[in-house]
Amino acid sequence: MPSPFEFRFGPRLLGSDRTLFRLWAPAAEEVRLQVDGMPAQIMSSCGNGWREAQAECGAGARYRFYIGDTAVPDPASRMQAGDVHDASVVVDPDEYDWRCRNWKGLPWEETAIYELHPGLLGGFSGIQQHLMRVADLGVTAIELMPIADFPDARNWGYDGVLPFAPDRAYGTPDELKALIDAAHGRGLMVFLDVVYNHFGPDGNYLSVYAPQFFDNSKNTPWGAAIDFGEREVRRFFLENALYWLLEFRFDGLRFDAVHAIGDNRFLRDLARQIRAQLPADRHVHLIVENDNNDAELLHSGFDAQWNDDLHHVLHVLLTGETQGYYEDYAQEPARKLARALTDGFIYQGEPSPFRSGHARGSCTNGLKPSAFISFLQNHDQIGNRAFGERLTVLTEPRKLEAAIALLLLSPQIPLLFMGEEAGAREPFLYFTDYRDRELAQAVRDGRRQEFAKFPEFADAQKRSTIPDPNAAKTFERSRPALGDNERRTLYTQLLRLRRERLMSRLKGICAEGARALGPAAVLAKWRFDDGARLLVACNVGDEAVAADLPAAQPIWGEKPKDALPAATTLAWIVSP
Repeated sequence: MPSPFEFRFGPRLLGSDRTLFRLWAPAAEEVRLQVDGMPAQIMSSCGNGWREAQAECGAGARYRFYIGDTAVPDPASRMQAGDVHDASVVVDPDEYDWRCRNWKGLPWEETAIYELHPGLLGGFSGIQQHLMRVADLGVTAIELMPIADFPDARNWGYDGVLPFAPDRAYGTPDELKALIDAAHGRGLMVFLDVVYNHFGPDGNYLSVYAPQFFDNSKNTPWGAAIDFGEREVRRFFLENALYWLLEFRFDGLRFDAVHAIGDNRFLRDLARQIRAQLPADRHVHLIVENDNNDAELLHSGFDAQWNDDLHHVLHVLLTGETQGYYEDYAQEPARKLARALTDGFIYQGEPSPFRSGHARGSCTNGLKPSAFISFLQNHDQIGNRAFGERLTVLTEPRKLEAAIALLLLSPQIPLLFMGEEAGAREPFLYFTDYRDRELAQAVRDGRRQEFAKFPEFADAQKRSTIPDPNAAKTFERSRPALGDNERRTLYTQLLRLRRERLMSRLKGICAEGARALGPAAVLAKWRFDDGARLLVACNVGDEAVAADLPAAQPIWGEKPKDALPAATTLAWIVSP
């Protein structure tokens, strides 16, 4: 059992009525602490840019730091009294009384993920009301889009500025713990999406007293890059990861856009240090999103990567869209799909047309199918569209159902996005709630301008029809319908089949190859430890294709005759 981890960032209760406050402020000449109505006190310097002070207060106390005349929240605030510009609040980490004390999580191969946006489901308490419905669907984990405190009441999730503080629009820390506790009680793991590559544009005061947090020589789409060469910066994010895993008992983290971090050494060290602090008997899973297709990280402590390659080629096959990054998948998409099913990444060092011919990706030799998370839809691939369309309005139902069966009967870890199991047709749009009018206008203009490079948005009048991110109706339009219907029945049947026939056998499965059967059809094969084989044939095209398929009755689909029908997926388990 590892020794208890000592957190440096954030307040520490020393007793019921005494708290130690710390702030890393290497650029500040003086830092003052003000707690509730008490007179402000100067914080003592304790080396390496750290300041600290004790105050006679306990849980519930509100406090601020002052840098000159500027009041700033604690960058490691555990809760805000109001919004990101308001006072921080002392929280007792041990106050919540856990019910599922012995929960250890589930093995990675048993994972099937349901990604959701907390705000659209009513916050932490609202999500609790959906847990039975989600568990009955057959998934084994829910993944919360980012919850780090953001300005005002609505946000897509990726503009957080206080990474330790659950946004008050969603609920309190104890309400989040209650959600996780309730999920565990229903046999569901809970993952959290965390953003370590940037801070949002409103409410981040770090540059006032700790400009060392940033490297101004490196620019990102969000401004100066975070400087992961700085020891205390690395410590800040390590503590954040462990905070969610230890105090809140999350079962895993999804690290957003690690390609924008640009420091694999930090990422490797982060995974190693996280693993070192966790009990050996807990199943805790670390997931990356990485546009670089860097297989190294999947050999270095991370369980899996979101596989955009598989999504992109399936999207091309289902919709015919080949603009933007879909350009990389326009040629021979069936052959590319076969490679994604066999090898995970399609691009493993080959030149990318979308990236002006630059090489992308690295070799996936030695990686298991479970190192790749597959999906047909997620927050990015819907929300980054100008009008947030789901696949339900972009392709034919039968083709989509064939792709759903391929997703859930292949050995890669599947991920669903909230609403797709019900065939939701509502969009999922990009939304914010900036009260600063200039910032709101900049976000509105920037959102519309980013689509100007597409021919259909060359006209300014057309771009003006792109929904305003800051409008309340943009958020409200993004609520998905979640009723029971035939589409939900399909998902439930497929997930039950996955659980009963595949999950327990996925640990030792390996790919045996895949090939294109036609312009939109593939046949893929995998071998289990015992020598049995999983075969999946999928055709999302308009025409049947000739194929040499097993004569046995499939575990999914009707026994074929002499061809693989259009808009069909079949699956077999063949004995050795």
